[in-house]
Amino acid sequence: MTLNRREMLFGAMAGILVPQPALPKSTRLTLRPAPVSVHWPGYADKLEGFLGFNGALPGPEIRVRQGEPLRVRLENGLQEGALIHWHGIRLPNRMDGVSILTQEVVPPGAYFDYDFTPPDAGTYWYHSHYLSYEQVGRGLFGPLIVEEREPPEVDHDITAMFADFRMTPDGQFDTNIGVTEDFARRGRLGDTMRVFLSQGTVRKGDRVRLRLINSAIDRVFPLDLNGINGSVFALDGMPLAQPTALEHLTMAPGQRVDVIGSVTSDISIFMGDDESLKQIGRIAMNGTNPTPGPELLQPLPGHGLPTPVSPSQSLKLLMRGGEGDPDHGGFGTWSFNSVSGLPMDPLGQFRRGDTAEITLSNPTAFDHGIHLHGHHFREVLGSATFGPWRDTLLVKTGEVRKIACVFDNPGRWLLHCHMLSHSADGMATWIKVS
Repeated sequence: MTLNRREMLFGAMAGILVPQPALPKSTRLTLRPAPVSVHWPGYADKLEGFLGFNGALPGPEIRVRQGEPLRVRLENGLQEGALIHWHGIRLPNRMDGVSILTQEVVPPGAYFDYDFTPPDAGTYWYHSHYLSYEQVGRGLFGPLIVEEREPPEVDHDITAMFADFRMTPDGQFDTNIGVTEDFARRGRLGDTMRVFLSQGTVRKGDRVRLRLINSAIDRVFPLDLNGINGSVFALDGMPLAQPTALEHLTMAPGQRVDVIGSVTSDISIFMGDDESLKQIGRIAMNGTNPTPGPELLQPLPGHGLPTPVSPSQSLKLLMRGGEGDPDHGGFGTWSFNSVSGLPMDPLGQFRRGDTAEITLSNPTAFDHGIHLHGHHFREVLGSATFGPWRDTLLVKTGEVRKIACVFDNPGRWLLHCHMLSHSADGMATWIKVS
C-alpha cells in the first residue's frame, strides 16, 4: 500500500543580518509557527506570504551544550498542521517530527513537546516536516547549534543560513505552489536568494567559525568564500578526522559545512562557478584585532560513531522519474524502486547494530540530495576506504554511489530526497531498526 500524493506531503544582495538573540536556556523553549511579514533590503514595503517561528524568519537560533537536554514546545499558530524535524540529530525516534512514521500531525491551536538530549556537538537545524516543500519554502526553519563541551577558541561563531524564495512582480512571496514543472525538474527554484547571518562585522585577524546551512527546499548552492584563510572542519555536524583546505563548496539542500579560519578582508560569499560568480552575502571587516590568535590546526573532537563493518545487507535505491522519465511504475512524478511515497514495507529492516550498504543509482536528468534521518553514514569509496560522515549526500545525474551505515538507533526512519519538491511527489521511503 502507498499513500496518496496529498497524504505524503510531510513534509546579488548582501546577506541579511538576523538580529534576534538566541533562545534563552530555560526549562522549556517555545517555538510557534505562524504567518509573518518581513522587511528586506531593496524593498520599500513589508513583504507578505511568509511563515516564521516566533515572528521571525529564520526562526530563533537555539544553542545548547553537548549533553544538555533540549525541551521545546511546538505551539501551532498556523491554520494547518505542523511538525518540527531536528535535522541531523541522532535522537529518539518518537522525537524526529515526521508524520506517519513517528508522530501525529499537530493540529491548529494544539501543541506537542519535544524532549531529547543531542548527543553530538555540531551544526544542525530545525524545520517544518509537514507540507514541508511549502512550509519550509515559506520560511519555517531555523539554526540549531550544539556546542562542544570545550569549544575551539574563536572570536566569533557565526551562522549563515542559505535560502531561496520565489517572488511575484510586486515583491510578495509567490504563493502559487504546486506548479507541475517545479515537481518534474530541479524543484521550486526561486529568484531571490538570501543568506541570513547571525553577525554582520568582524575584525581583521579575528578567528571565526562559520556555520553554513543550506535551508533552501530545492536549490543546490555552489559557493566560494573570500576574505577568510581557513579550512573545513566539519560536514553535516560531523567533525573531519583532519581539516581540509577551504576550496569551492557545493551544498545540497539540508547539508552543512563548518569553516574555521582567520579574517583577511571582508568575508564575501559568492555563488556560481568560475565563469559566473554572484555575491550573495558579506560580513564586513571593521577594524583590526590587536592580538590575533595562532592558526587553529587541531581537528574538532570526534563523536565516536561506530565504523561500518562487513554489511549484513546490501540494498539498492533506484531513483526514477521527472521530465523525460515518466514511465517508472509509481503514481507520482518521482519514485524510489518504482514506488512513489511511503510504502507499507520498509526499504530495509535491521537489528540494532547491523551494518548495511545502500547503492544509490540516479539515471534521471536531475540531481538528488538523499537524506537519512536518525543516523549518519559514510560513502564507500572503494578499497575498503570511506568518505566523511554525512547525513545528506548529493547524487548527481548519471551517478551511482554507495553508502555504508551502522543502524544503531531503533525506530522507523525516513530516507528521502531533500529536494523537498521531489520528496513531496514520490521520493521517500523508510528504514526500520529494531
